Amino acid sequence: MSTITRLFDFIYHQEKNSPLEKCLSTKYNGVWKSLSTKEVIDHANAVSRGLINIEIEANDKVALISMTNRTEWSIFDIGVLQVGAQTVPIYPTISEDDYAYILNHSESKIVVVSCQEVLDKVLKISNELKTVKEIYSFDQLENCTHWSDILDKGKNIAEQEEVEKRKSAVAEENLATIIYTSGTTGRPKGVMLSHSNIVQNVLAAEERVPFVDGSHALSFLPLCHIFERVILYIYQYCGVSVYYGEGLDKISENINEVKPMIMTVVPRLLEKVYDKIVSKGKDLTGIKKNLFFWAVSLGLRYEPYGQNGWWYETRLKLARKLIFSKWQQALGGNLDLLVSGSAALQPRLARVFGAAGIPVMEGYGLTETSPVISVNDERNRGWKIGTVGRVISGLEVKIAEDGEILCKGPNVMMGYYKDPEKTAEVIIDDFFHTGDIGEIDSEGFLKITDRKKEMFKTSGGKYVAPRLLENKFKESFFIEQIMVVGEGEKMPAALIQPNFEFVIDWANKKGISIPSDPAELVKNPEVINRISEEIEKANKVFAKWEKIKQFRLTPEVWSIDLGHLTPTMKLKRKFIKERYIDLYNDIYSE
Repeated sequence: MSTITRLFDFIYHQEKNSPLEKCLSTKYNGVWKSLSTKEVIDHANAVSRGLINIEIEANDKVALISMTNRTEWSIFDIGVLQVGAQTVPIYPTISEDDYAYILNHSESKIVVVSCQEVLDKVLKISNELKTVKEIYSFDQLENCTHWSDILDKGKNIAEQEEVEKRKSAVAEENLATIIYTSGTTGRPKGVMLSHSNIVQNVLAAEERVPFVDGSHALSFLPLCHIFERVILYIYQYCGVSVYYGEGLDKISENINEVKPMIMTVVPRLLEKVYDKIVSKGKDLTGIKKNLFFWAVSLGLRYEPYGQNGWWYETRLKLARKLIFSKWQQALGGNLDLLVSGSAALQPRLARVFGAAGIPVMEGYGLTETSPVISVNDERNRGWKIGTVGRVISGLEVKIAEDGEILCKGPNVMMGYYKDPEKTAEVIIDDFFHTGDIGEIDSEGFLKITDRKKEMFKTSGGKYVAPRLLENKFKESFFIEQIMVVGEGEKMPAALIQPNFEFVIDWANKKGISIPSDPAELVKNPEVINRISEEIEKANKVFAKWEKIKQFRLTPEVWSIDLGHLTPTMKLKRKFIKERYIDLYNDIYSE
């Protein structure tokens, strides 16, 4: 197995062991177009030759910025790494200021963009870029050199000998990529990951995911994030055909076209899918409606491996036949497995999708750990709802005295680019300090309880774990997003973005007249009172000092574009508090 030591080795492993006619597929102008394993390799080698001809040297940096996942991204990833250069994948949705910082800090030589929207952002800061020599685009654009120019410069196969020399010179301990963490405060940090960091993580994580040669997957989580990128390498290793989705807005359409067997998700997507399904269930009448919510109620009590006993399993079998089979069809009909990462998954979602025969294997990791630290595995009783699974092989994880999760192993990053001081702050005695609080139970399952920096003390000296509360409150259909606040204050409180679509639908069904303008809707007494009922209901499971005593509704949808969320859908707590400081002050002025 040790023939794989560099990231570009995965595609050659696939060519040797399970070559695919449809290795990578992307939809162009409404039509899916596929490349075979051989064609992917041929294109990647042409990119490598072209890069050499435009004088890209070993250790040069190539930035990739794409609005959606696409075949060209993967081809460039292979082509760049083969010549000993490094990729700098960048989230397309970050600010132009962050674009300029990352491109200058990484000293990127060329930038490859997907489309006009990304190009326009780069061009706006082009005068600030110190090292960028050329910009290329995947789409055909009037004001940018198309990436086929690099392919043309590399069309002479006789020059492949130089590529092979470059490949041979790439060692497993060499830097492969710099991934700038989105961060919730301050400048992004460039996480340096070596070929070995990621390869070792791929091979260890693959042991936990039963991907079968010949399966096909839908990929839509951004490849610039290490989670989806590692999954892509696992797909290559296991001989899984990959279809790149057109984006979150087309996810339903793409699922029904591709009918994937495997898909990676973030909890926010599952929340939206569940809410949509339940919303449709509420529109049913009579016995159909009763059967629907009987099945949902049954699903919310689901435990794997028949732990609820034969009578529960008998009813579950009936629920799957009558109700949950329709859920499966709505998700393409072939889904055997969902892998969830990036944020905490609500246990109720793991239960109900598990009951529906679409198991969700939740994992845990960080960019700095390449990323996987632990992951659930449905086989061999390796799945425990409410946990992020057992630690993968080759890693050592321990819990510090203050509850922080520490990780040591081949997956731990080389360090932060050009920042040895910050590196030394988080890697101490070879252990990476994750910043997450957790525990390992008697069966070896890891459970995350909160983020160390996000926990706070009230003025009464009581600790509050906001994520724990937020996950509970988000079970309400009325609440789209919530941020618990109250550090140094007399009580916890919350800033809430209502689920505007659901609230308006609820009001219409109840015959309640409410404004459709979000700015006015959030002031409506009937809406406030209804959400107050939801808060009181969720509060019952928390201790007195944890209960949310006050809340305020915010008048806009929290989004990546507006700055409320990081590209991986995490809350930017500092930004949200500052944006709604008047609401915050109103809470604590009472």
